[in-house]
Amino acid sequence: MANRLAQTTSPYLLQHADNPVDWWPWSPEAFEEARRRDVPVLLSVGYASCHWCHVMAHESFEDDATAAYMNEHFVSVKVDREERPDVDAVYMEAVQAATGHGGWPMTVFLTADGEPFYFGTYFPPEARHGSPSFRQVLEGVAAAWKDRRDEVAEVAGRIVADLAGRSLVHGGDGVPGESEVAQALLGLTREYDEQHGGFGGAPKFPPSMAVEFLLRHYARTGSEGALQMAADTCAAMARGGIYDQLGGGFARYSVDREWIVPHFEKMLYDNALLCRVYAHLWRATGSDEARRIALETADFMVRELRTAEGGFASALDADSEDADGRHVEGAYYVWTPAQLREVLGEDDAAFAAAYYGVTEDGTFEEGASVLRLPGEAGPVDADRVADVRARLLAAREQRPRPGRDDKVVAAWNGLAVAALAETGAYFDRPDLVERATEAADLLVRVHLGEVARLTRTSKDGRAGDNAGVLEDYGDVAEGFLALAAVTGEGAWLEFAGFLLDIVLEQFTGEGGQLYDTAHDAEQLIRRPQDPTDSATPSGWTAAAGALLSYAAYTGSEPHRTAAEGALGVVKALGPRVPRFVGWGLAVAEALLDGPREVAVAGPVGGELHRTALLGRAPGAVVAAGEGPGAGAEFPLLVDRPLVGGQPTAYVCRHFVCSAPTTDAGELAAALAGPAGG
Repeated sequence: MANRLAQTTSPYLLQHADNPVDWWPWSPEAFEEARRRDVPVLLSVGYASCHWCHVMAHESFEDDATAAYMNEHFVSVKVDREERPDVDAVYMEAVQAATGHGGWPMTVFLTADGEPFYFGTYFPPEARHGSPSFRQVLEGVAAAWKDRRDEVAEVAGRIVADLAGRSLVHGGDGVPGESEVAQALLGLTREYDEQHGGFGGAPKFPPSMAVEFLLRHYARTGSEGALQMAADTCAAMARGGIYDQLGGGFARYSVDREWIVPHFEKMLYDNALLCRVYAHLWRATGSDEARRIALETADFMVRELRTAEGGFASALDADSEDADGRHVEGAYYVWTPAQLREVLGEDDAAFAAAYYGVTEDGTFEEGASVLRLPGEAGPVDADRVADVRARLLAAREQRPRPGRDDKVVAAWNGLAVAALAETGAYFDRPDLVERATEAADLLVRVHLGEVARLTRTSKDGRAGDNAGVLEDYGDVAEGFLALAAVTGEGAWLEFAGFLLDIVLEQFTGEGGQLYDTAHDAEQLIRRPQDPTDSATPSGWTAAAGALLSYAAYTGSEPHRTAAEGALGVVKALGPRVPRFVGWGLAVAEALLDGPREVAVAGPVGGELHRTALLGRAPGAVVAAGEGPGAGAEFPLLVDRPLVGGQPTAYVCRHFVCSAPTTDAGELAAALAGPAGG
């Protein structure tokens, strides 16, 4: 039987539509049903490319006996954390506070008022490793609900009170200055892995936002140490198994310190953030490898994640079918020496095995290896590498492909727009700028639609039911601002302003604090509010960055004040946990630098415009255009005449402008080094 999930748009919920469990989507009706039947709510949260979510679904939710017990004793609610990050955040905070760790699948038992009283993550079908079986958990919770209701109510009340007490007032007094940024850099240096790049031990996540901070810090201060950490980390990831050496694009994280074996799912947000980081690394150093990785990652996103409507899908699964028809992790990506020989013949297989680090024992499971570039072979024949790579890629295309989560998430598409627009502009790939523009068009047409508020997701060109959260507004505005800089089309600046005005009206509290949900959003047991950057910039820091750029473009005092108010939290957190506020620190660098405002009176795509886009000054904003209408599109271009009839650039910072220049070399110099004044 299909349950109520068959009517939803989420690929994750649709994966559970044929379960024997009588699932409900998150809705007031589900909680009313729990109240009517006087049973608890079983909340199960996951996402489409989550490996252990699939495992638990197969073991428990597809099992008739388990489902029958769930249906009798609970109202079961299934949530896609990528569609409802607010629901996920609130209950994940409760899980972490109670158990000290969290993760997905997340399993939470609630009262009909949405108050949690028992939690966990993955529960196995049989008790093992000290963990009870899922059935034992269900029976224990049902018994407590029936026989010890007072205790359940007391626990639930205590948890909700504890969560309410965790509200952030705001981030401290004033904006982060030189001393906070220096302490953050010191903190990152302490956690830096000298041997393998990156920060901390295993599992190791790609630190895209911390690298962005390091690159901006280097650009502003000339700190070689910051550049070295950024460049070495990027090189280690690019040569590791976390990077798909055949098809481009990055996996979610590495299970080991050396970046060898990834968790194979590929997320849009990681690839968008890393594409932009490698493009910025190339801008700072001219590294050929950085250029290659930026372009291959951009091409991966367009080839593998682009949807028919011009948006970008959320993720590719870690699992796919192997040669024996089993669904296993990494099957699409790994190789044995025998598989290399089958495709390449003896000689080329031996060459490929040495080049890509494929061993007889294997670096992954069952004798298979993840392709990487161990680089022990000395100089190599580039043509031979290209030939071998093309043949392996063609052979891999014949394998069963990993599943794709086709929903379009507004925030992550905003990140992709920024990455593709800049990568296209830097490397003279107008097709990438076009792809960015098409995704931005979809966000305006479908996600803003008639209601003039952002919708979190869409699928097949149809907007989902869930309201956008702060990260959607911040990241989409960031994407639009990057697109405005590259294309010279002021409409994108206008759309960004429209979104940021909603941030000021709907998401901002006292003293500059920001909330993840709008003032008029559905009220959960507490209002989520998280300023830390994890896999993506937090809504808080994403909004701060976009507000700051918009203020630089327009001179708007309210937006500048809001950005500074939001950055108070970076002043508080930057010195203490720099790894978890990387984007916030990157925005702080832009604030410390001005940011600089660059107005190019001259053709879009001309030499001066391109030079301005390649300027390394942190967070610099660029407006380009010519003719009398240009000032109407970009306030920065008002009263910016040509000098001697030549295209002319103006660089301003803190209400002070340097002399206009018609010389690209002079402009490059003005945007290269530490700011004067």
